[in-house]
Amino acid sequence: MEQSGAADVRARLGGSALDVAPWLLGAHLTHTDDDGPVTVRVTEVEAYLGPDDPGSHAFRGKTARNATMFGPAGHLYVYFTYGMHYCANVVCGTEGWATGLLLRAGEITEGRDLARERRSRPATDLDLARGPARLAQALGLDRRSDGADVLAHPFRLVLPESPPSDVGRGPRVGVSGVGGTGEYPWRFWLPGDPTVSRYRPGKPPAARSVDP
Repeated sequence: MEQSGAADVRARLGGSALDVAPWLLGAHLTHTDDDGPVTVRVTEVEAYLGPDDPGSHAFRGKTARNATMFGPAGHLYVYFTYGMHYCANVVCGTEGWATGLLLRAGEITEGRDLARERRSRPATDLDLARGPARLAQALGLDRRSDGADVLAHPFRLVLPESPPSDVGRGPRVGVSGVGGTGEYPWRFWLPGDPTVSRYRPGKPPAARSVDP
Protein backbone atom coordinates (compact mmCIF):
# COMPACT_ATOMS: atom_id res chain seq x y z
CA MET A 1 0.00 0.00 0.00
CA GLU A 2 1.30 3.46 -0.91
CA GLN A 3 1.99 5.71 2.05
CA SER A 4 -0.02 8.79 2.94
CA GLY A 5 1.45 11.82 1.17
CA ALA A 6 3.31 9.60 -1.28
CA ALA A 7 2.01 11.52 -4.28
CA ASP A 8 3.66 14.71 -3.04
CA VAL A 9 6.96 12.94 -2.36
CA ARG A 10 6.89 11.22 -5.76
CA ALA A 11 6.26 14.57 -7.43
CA ARG A 12 9.30 15.95 -5.63
CA LEU A 13 11.41 12.98 -6.77
CA GLY A 14 10.21 13.60 -10.32
CA GLY A 15 12.46 16.63 -10.68
CA SER A 16 15.99 16.77 -12.04
CA ALA A 17 18.44 14.57 -10.11
CA LEU A 18 20.55 17.67 -9.42
CA ASP A 19 17.54 19.45 -7.93
CA VAL A 20 16.27 16.42 -5.99
CA ALA A 21 19.65 15.61 -4.43
CA PRO A 22 19.50 18.20 -1.60
CA TRP A 23 16.03 16.95 -0.63
CA LEU A 24 17.43 13.48 0.07
CA LEU A 25 20.02 14.88 2.49
CA GLY A 26 18.51 14.33 5.92
CA ALA A 27 15.77 12.10 4.49
CA HIS A 28 14.98 8.87 6.37
CA LEU A 29 14.70 5.62 4.43
CA THR A 30 13.33 2.56 6.25
CA HIS A 31 13.33 -1.05 5.09
CA THR A 32 11.38 -3.60 7.14
CA ASP A 33 11.83 -7.32 6.56
CA ASP A 34 11.32 -10.46 8.63
CA ASP A 35 14.20 -9.44 10.91
CA GLY A 36 12.72 -6.02 11.64
CA PRO A 37 13.13 -2.40 10.50
CA VAL A 38 16.33 -0.52 9.79
CA THR A 39 16.30 3.21 9.09
CA VAL A 40 19.08 5.30 7.60
CA ARG A 41 19.29 9.09 7.67
CA VAL A 42 20.85 9.91 4.31
CA THR A 43 23.92 12.16 4.52
CA GLU A 44 25.49 11.81 1.06
CA VAL A 45 24.22 11.14 -2.48
CA GLU A 46 25.52 11.27 -6.04
CA ALA A 47 23.52 12.26 -9.12
CA TYR A 48 23.64 10.21 -12.32
CA LEU A 49 22.14 11.73 -15.44
CA GLY A 50 21.41 8.84 -17.77
CA PRO A 51 22.12 9.46 -21.47
CA ASP A 52 24.01 12.67 -20.64
CA ASP A 53 26.38 10.92 -18.25
CA PRO A 54 29.13 8.44 -19.28
CA GLY A 55 29.41 7.47 -15.59
CA SER A 56 25.85 6.11 -15.54
CA HIS A 57 24.77 2.55 -16.25
CA ALA A 58 22.06 4.04 -18.48
CA PHE A 59 24.47 5.94 -20.74
CA ARG A 60 24.36 3.32 -23.50
CA GLY A 61 20.65 2.65 -23.24
CA LYS A 62 18.24 0.26 -21.58
CA THR A 63 19.31 -3.25 -20.58
CA ALA A 64 17.89 -5.98 -18.39
CA ARG A 65 20.21 -4.85 -15.62
CA ASN A 66 19.35 -1.14 -15.63
CA ALA A 67 15.68 -1.28 -16.68
CA THR A 68 14.46 0.08 -13.34
CA MET A 69 16.27 3.35 -14.00
CA PHE A 70 13.94 3.98 -16.94
CA GLY A 71 10.83 3.56 -14.80
CA PRO A 72 8.89 6.05 -12.68
CA ALA A 73 10.44 8.12 -9.92
CA GLY A 74 10.52 6.78 -6.40
CA HIS A 75 11.75 3.25 -7.09
CA LEU A 76 15.03 1.61 -6.11
CA TYR A 77 17.61 0.64 -8.69
CA VAL A 78 19.78 -1.95 -6.92
CA TYR A 79 22.76 -3.40 -8.74
CA PHE A 80 25.57 -5.85 -7.98
CA THR A 81 29.11 -4.59 -8.50
CA TYR A 82 32.65 -5.94 -8.40
CA GLY A 83 31.26 -9.41 -7.78
CA MET A 84 30.66 -8.74 -4.10
CA HIS A 85 28.57 -5.65 -3.29
CA TYR A 86 25.09 -4.24 -3.81
CA CYS A 87 24.45 -0.52 -4.18
CA ALA A 88 21.14 1.34 -4.29
CA ASN A 89 19.87 4.36 -6.21
CA VAL A 90 16.58 6.22 -5.90
CA VAL A 91 15.17 6.74 -9.40
CA CYS A 92 14.11 10.31 -10.06
CA GLY A 93 13.23 12.55 -12.99
CA THR A 94 10.83 11.81 -15.83
CA GLU A 95 9.94 8.22 -16.68
CA GLY A 96 12.08 6.98 -19.56
CA TRP A 97 14.97 9.37 -18.88
CA ALA A 98 16.89 7.04 -16.50
CA THR A 99 18.28 9.44 -13.92
CA GLY A 100 18.83 8.68 -10.28
CA LEU A 101 20.63 9.32 -7.01
CA LEU A 102 23.10 6.87 -5.52
CA LEU A 103 22.66 6.52 -1.76
CA ARG A 104 26.31 6.96 -0.85
CA ALA A 105 26.29 7.31 2.94
CA GLY A 106 24.10 7.75 5.99
CA GLU A 107 23.56 7.28 9.70
CA ILE A 108 21.59 4.32 11.06
CA THR A 109 18.91 5.79 13.33
CA GLU A 110 16.76 2.68 13.89
CA GLY A 111 17.67 -0.99 14.01
CA ARG A 112 21.35 -0.50 14.85
CA ASP A 113 21.72 -3.97 16.35
CA LEU A 114 20.35 -5.57 13.18
CA ALA A 115 22.55 -3.33 11.02
CA ARG A 116 25.59 -4.35 13.09
CA GLU A 117 24.81 -8.03 12.50
CA ARG A 118 24.46 -7.48 8.77
CA ARG A 119 27.71 -5.52 8.70
CA SER A 120 29.61 -8.08 10.85
CA ARG A 121 29.81 -5.63 13.73
CA PRO A 122 32.16 -2.89 12.46
CA ALA A 123 34.43 -1.14 14.94
CA THR A 124 32.27 2.00 15.03
CA ASP A 125 28.63 2.78 14.28
CA LEU A 126 29.82 5.60 12.02
CA ASP A 127 30.89 2.88 9.56
CA LEU A 128 27.54 1.09 9.49
CA ALA A 129 26.38 2.97 6.37
CA ARG A 130 29.41 5.02 5.35
CA GLY A 131 29.76 4.09 1.70
CA PRO A 132 27.13 2.84 -0.77
CA ALA A 133 27.79 -0.89 -0.35
CA ARG A 134 27.74 -0.63 3.44
CA LEU A 135 24.51 1.36 3.34
CA ALA A 136 22.81 -1.23 1.15
CA GLN A 137 24.04 -4.08 3.35
CA ALA A 138 22.90 -2.38 6.55
CA LEU A 139 19.42 -1.90 5.06
CA GLY A 140 19.30 -5.52 3.87
CA LEU A 141 19.10 -4.64 0.17
CA ASP A 142 19.98 -6.93 -2.72
CA ARG A 143 18.71 -7.53 -6.26
CA ARG A 144 15.36 -8.64 -4.85
CA SER A 145 14.89 -4.99 -3.86
CA ASP A 146 15.49 -3.77 -7.42
CA GLY A 147 12.35 -1.99 -8.62
CA ALA A 148 10.85 -1.68 -5.13
CA ASP A 149 8.79 1.42 -4.43
CA VAL A 150 10.37 3.45 -1.61
CA LEU A 151 6.91 4.90 -0.89
CA ALA A 152 5.19 1.57 -0.23
CA HIS A 153 5.66 -1.25 2.28
CA PRO A 154 8.18 -2.70 3.11
CA PHE A 155 9.90 0.65 2.46
CA ARG A 156 9.26 4.13 3.75
CA LEU A 157 10.92 7.36 2.62
CA VAL A 158 10.39 10.55 4.62
CA LEU A 159 11.81 13.74 3.13
CA PRO A 160 12.73 16.74 5.29
CA GLU A 161 10.30 19.68 5.32
CA SER A 162 12.86 21.63 3.30
CA PRO A 163 16.34 20.90 1.95
CA PRO A 164 19.24 21.79 4.27
CA SER A 165 20.56 25.34 4.04
CA ASP A 166 24.16 24.13 3.99
CA VAL A 167 24.94 21.53 1.30
CA GLY A 168 28.39 20.39 0.23
CA ARG A 169 28.96 19.81 -3.49
CA GLY A 170 31.89 18.28 -5.28
CA PRO A 171 33.05 15.61 -7.74
CA ARG A 172 31.74 12.09 -7.44
CA VAL A 173 33.85 9.49 -5.67
CA GLY A 174 35.94 7.26 -7.91
CA VAL A 175 34.38 8.52 -11.16
CA SER A 176 36.50 9.89 -14.00
CA GLY A 177 35.45 11.86 -17.05
CA VAL A 178 32.20 13.79 -17.18
CA GLY A 179 30.89 14.29 -13.66
CA GLY A 180 34.15 13.08 -12.17
CA THR A 181 35.92 16.42 -12.03
CA GLY A 182 35.33 19.62 -10.10
CA GLU A 183 33.66 21.04 -13.18
CA TYR A 184 30.72 18.71 -12.55
CA PRO A 185 29.87 18.82 -8.82
CA TRP A 186 27.35 15.97 -8.82
CA ARG A 187 28.05 14.65 -5.31
CA PHE A 188 26.06 16.23 -2.46
CA TRP A 189 26.62 15.84 1.28
CA LEU A 190 25.90 17.29 4.71
CA PRO A 191 29.06 19.23 5.64
CA GLY A 192 30.67 18.13 8.88
CA ASP A 193 28.62 14.96 9.21
CA PRO A 194 30.95 12.17 10.39
CA THR A 195 29.22 9.49 8.29
CA VAL A 196 30.07 11.15 4.95
CA SER A 197 32.52 9.02 2.96
CA ARG A 198 36.05 10.06 2.12
CA TYR A 199 36.64 11.57 -1.30
CA ARG A 200 38.55 9.32 -3.69
CA PRO A 201 39.29 10.70 -7.19
CA GLY A 202 38.59 8.59 -10.22
CA LYS A 203 41.21 6.77 -12.28
CA PRO A 204 41.84 7.76 -15.90
CA PRO A 205 38.85 6.86 -18.10
CA ALA A 206 38.76 3.21 -19.18
CA ALA A 207 36.90 1.57 -22.04
CA ARG A 208 33.81 0.96 -19.93
CA SER A 209 31.31 3.01 -17.93
CA VAL A 210 31.74 3.27 -14.18
CA ASP A 211 29.10 1.91 -11.83
CA PRO A 212 26.76 4.65 -10.57
